[in-house]
Amino acid sequence: MPGETAIHHVFIEANGLRFHVAEAGHGERLALLLHGFPETWYSWRHQLPLLARLGYRVWAPDLRGYGETDRPPRLRDYAIERLEEDVAGLIDASGARETLLVGHDWGAAIAWMFAMRPLRPLARLVIMNVPHPRAMQRSMRRWSQLRRSWYIFFFQLPWLPEALLGARGAAAIGGAIRRSAVDASRFPDEVLAVYREAAARPGALTAMLNYYRALVRGGGAWRMRRLGAPVIETPTLFLWGEEDVALATHTTHGTEAFVRDLTLRYLPGVSHWVQQEAPETVNAMLEAWLTGAEVPEADAV
Repeated sequence: MPGETAIHHVFIEANGLRFHVAEAGHGERLALLLHGFPETWYSWRHQLPLLARLGYRVWAPDLRGYGETDRPPRLRDYAIERLEEDVAGLIDASGARETLLVGHDWGAAIAWMFAMRPLRPLARLVIMNVPHPRAMQRSMRRWSQLRRSWYIFFFQLPWLPEALLGARGAAAIGGAIRRSAVDASRFPDEVLAVYREAAARPGALTAMLNYYRALVRGGGAWRMRRLGAPVIETPTLFLWGEEDVALATHTTHGTEAFVRDLTLRYLPGVSHWVQQEAPETVNAMLEAWLTGAEVPEADAV
């Protein structure tokens, strides 16, 4: 159908919030794409048309607190349970008969947790560059990963992270993305400006940082450990850019113990920003997996 892969923007009421959603495609199969920090829906710009072409109605929301979505004021509003409820609310609002859940970075953390205790059924799950929560808890006992995760502890401070990240039009947000990329040409000024402008909105940085604060200061990490790690039954595709400066590749090892039906592919020479830095490879892997073909290795794409 002409125009079926075009991206347009809507506002959706879900879980008591108003979500800004980039939408493509149509039909009763929902692909719900969850972005990470410090991004917005825009991080999925390369995947929205692909998934629409494959027959999905694709929703890429700005997560709570981000972009044009509502920003609840309290730290407890960003507890992992509230974030999971947002996913359920968006699925309900879509009216879809089945759901493909896709997450990167914080979106992947939410997706992992949702798949372990699905408030709504999932047909398939795609995870990009965040380890399974139990594997992450295990890796945090190692100095090599603890050192990489310094920023989580810095973000617990009041006001100082906002001041530093928000200075000069949130220049540090764009700088952090570009410096940690392998192929900086994928992040020209006009792309980084999208994330800088979103972070510079009033209250946005505090909301974004509250994800980390609710995890640590709000006890989210403790509650996640207490709930355990039931085996995920949903078929799962796990994609990993090996040059992630924040998360070591060893955090992916042993994931098969937590996922019944796992397909894991590594992308050498690709950073944490995997779906933006290597969209051709990521999209080829996604399309193969979703259509029942053999998922290629990165060097075969």
